[in-house]
Amino acid sequence: MAMYSSRPVDPHPTQNRLLAALPESEAGRLFPQLDLVTLNPGEHLHESGDRMIRAYFPTTAIVSLRCVTENGGSAEMIGNEGLLGIVLFMGGARASNQAVVHHPGQAYLLNGPLLKDEFDRSGVLRSLLLRYVQARLTGLMQTVVCVQHHSVNQQICRWLLMGLDRLAAGDECMSIRLIEGMAALPPAVMTRMVYELQRAGLIRRGSECIAVVDRPGLEARVCECYEVIRKEFRRLVPFTFRP
Repeated sequence: MAMYSSRPVDPHPTQNRLLAALPESEAGRLFPQLDLVTLNPGEHLHESGDRMIRAYFPTTAIVSLRCVTENGGSAEMIGNEGLLGIVLFMGGARASNQAVVHHPGQAYLLNGPLLKDEFDRSGVLRSLLLRYVQARLTGLMQTVVCVQHHSVNQQICRWLLMGLDRLAAGDECMSIRLIEGMAALPPAVMTRMVYELQRAGLIRRGSECIAVVDRPGLEARVCECYEVIRKEFRRLVPFTFRP
């Protein structure tokens, strides 16, 4: 199980769900300014304190945002539901965390000034981006609650389901790097948890990736935090998550 996708498709900006939600008038201005790039596992897109100059709209790649701490713990996962670079339109200018590619794939780049100009037009993109930021804030707060009050098993189930939600159409499994990077657990603990889920018939682990084979089974084990985050995204940015 070394392949990440069995049905490759031609790249297009609408594979990112924020970009797909734009009306034709705004897409017509924005899409010609986008540059397609391939992101590789372990690639660092920025470090904490770096000045942000471009935004990433992932289509098939998934990026984790890490707070720079001793254990390298991660708090967010960004895939085809959103973008990396909210400081470009929120006014922060510099990154407050580290961005690392944990699932290989593609993304569209947009220069920061172009994103800010489009945001300042007060069109649909501006509304989408502000609601996306609100949804991410909810996700961050819920993640703090989850880490403090729920079991490691439940947290891994949450990360697996969140990763599954962000996989591109046709992808069969998610990178092991993604789950290891997000969970930020000691290797022995991570290995034991993955083994337990595999023994229960919920996942299948290969040499490079993990495939979810029983989603209802994972949903039965996960804590309520997963559904809280998912519902908030679907309420605020209704096109960004699969039904």
